[in-house]
Amino acid sequence: MVNKSILVVGGGISGLTAAVEAAEVGFEVFIVEKNPYLGGKVAQINQYFPKLCPPNCGLEINFKRIRGNPGVKFFTLAEVQSISGQEGNFDVTLKLNPRYVNENCTACGKCAEICSAERANDFNYGLDKTKAIYLPHEFAFPMKYVIDAGACQQGCKKCAEACQYGAIELDMKPKTVKLNVGAIIWATGWKPYDAEKLSYYGFGRFPNVITNVMMERLAAVNGPTGGKIVRPSDGKAISSIAFVQCAGSRDENHLHCCSTVCCMASLKQATYVREQYPEAKIYMYYIDIRTRGRHEDFYVKVQEEAGITFVKGKAGEIVEDAATGELVIVAEDQLNQQLTEERFDMVVLATGMQPATAAEKIPAQASYDVDGFVAEGLQAGISAAGCVRKPLDVAAAVQDATAAALKAIQSVRGQSNV
Repeated sequence: MVNKSILVVGGGISGLTAAVEAAEVGFEVFIVEKNPYLGGKVAQINQYFPKLCPPNCGLEINFKRIRGNPGVKFFTLAEVQSISGQEGNFDVTLKLNPRYVNENCTACGKCAEICSAERANDFNYGLDKTKAIYLPHEFAFPMKYVIDAGACQQGCKKCAEACQYGAIELDMKPKTVKLNVGAIIWATGWKPYDAEKLSYYGFGRFPNVITNVMMERLAAVNGPTGGKIVRPSDGKAISSIAFVQCAGSRDENHLHCCSTVCCMASLKQATYVREQYPEAKIYMYYIDIRTRGRHEDFYVKVQEEAGITFVKGKAGEIVEDAATGELVIVAEDQLNQQLTEERFDMVVLATGMQPATAAEKIPAQASYDVDGFVAEGLQAGISAAGCVRKPLDVAAAVQDATAAALKAIQSVRGQSNV
């Protein structure tokens, strides 16, 4: 028997795209997402480049397509435990982790008002905190609260008592779900490279050294500071900032590859700074500025309008002035052939894309390159999509996911005709 349903693992922009494209031509699709919401990293972006528009409109279009299509079913807080079988007939076991909040939730927020326990807000990369019972973010889909059991006070039932809809189930247990599908698309996305591994840059020790993904949240109106770019150490406005490119990328000791999006992301973030601080000193330390194709125009535009000082040379070290919290970057200016030292209020590390498959492998036949990206050799009937294959920007990830959906459809139909 050939099953004509398709499993999509990962609910980010690649997974959502693959799912809706397959579903809208008549296939039953299951989406599995480990977070309590769909949308992935795109939901955390402030603006797309080069148009500098917010991502929520694009995500909402996909959510509307999912809501309107009965052929799409999704599981959040879920993970794939095992895959067996072959193309056209895969048996998949899922683990559904407890949300502790059921379908009755209206996202009214009464539970969070009464909660006294706190947790680091992972949506904002730890830049602020939420209550132990929290809404992942204001555009979350599904729009339901979730409880971080590790942050709860033992025996506390205040949230359940405050909920008038009976939405909180503190005794909810993990569940196992078994699916039979004809094809699988693996689209688990990426995570920022761990900047703490770059000890010479002081991330984790110096509070005013942040990463590019953290900068994106600082600039967002629904971020930890309401969109105001300030120093994390004291909340003060900034007068100088540096962007350090290839932080861990193109480095045989870390990520070997170029992540392709980091230069454009930093150029975009420089526009955030210039808009808020017209007189601020902005530096960018780089090996090469890579803005290929049509993105070259954006590079030229930002150069002219944002007034950035570009230093060709990789930052060698960052030192903190403990008295002021300022950061001193020591770097070689290769064009002028001199060693430089500059002081900044804040430094943004452009950390690269590390695929989720670097840590969490596909539980089936697959091969990976040196950085953990999925290479050739996937089992027939299983395909990879998006940033688990290679670093991609959003537009390229959407195109790649559409191709993966077509491949899955062809796989199922091909087996049906055997």
